[in-house]
Amino acid sequence: MSIRELIEKGKKSVCKRQEKKINGTVIGAAVGLTVGAVAGVLLTPKSGRETRKDIANAAKEFPRKAKDVLTSAKEKAEEAKEKLHETKTKVTEELTIKK
Repeated sequence: MSIRELIEKGKKSVCKRQEKKINGTVIGAAVGLTVGAVAGVLLTPKSGRETRKDIANAAKEFPRKAKDVLTSAKEKAEEAKEKLHETKTKVTEELTIKK
């Protein structure tokens, strides 16, 4: 296996790790949002009627909040991909110069 092949293999490995990290962040944000909303509603000292109303409102609001979190996560993922691409380009240029 040549050095170039090893470098390409390393680049692919880094890309895969970054993608897994980004996916884990998105899932973590969604789970955190859900758990936080449920805990906030259930732990408030309100009457049953008020709590049910809050639960209904939270259920109506959840899709919008989840969409906002997902949009933010996608933007961060895109930024990370761009940085990764820039780094890959710089490394490739450096390797080309050293040859």
